[in-house]
Amino acid sequence: MTTQLLLRYDSFDRDTHDAHAEDRANAGLTQLQLWREASGAHWALFDVNDADRAKAWVEKESGLGHGPSAHHLLETA
Repeated sequence: MTTQLLLRYDSFDRDTHDAHAEDRANAGLTQLQLWREASGAHWALFDVNDADRAKAWVEKESGLGHGPSAHHLLETA
């Protein structure tokens, strides 16, 4: 099974997102896709190679005030 992380950002800044690519990589995340809704919200899909590190990264980002508005850790069926 493959684990993936789906994130929703109500507020999104592409430059900030790109600047944090190394932090996401260090958390074991590889970006697979990025979508934009008509409302301006963004969704990002990441491949996860370590679920515990990915969860810790989401908690850290949320604690700093610039994390996703929603997140889902998913496994392929």
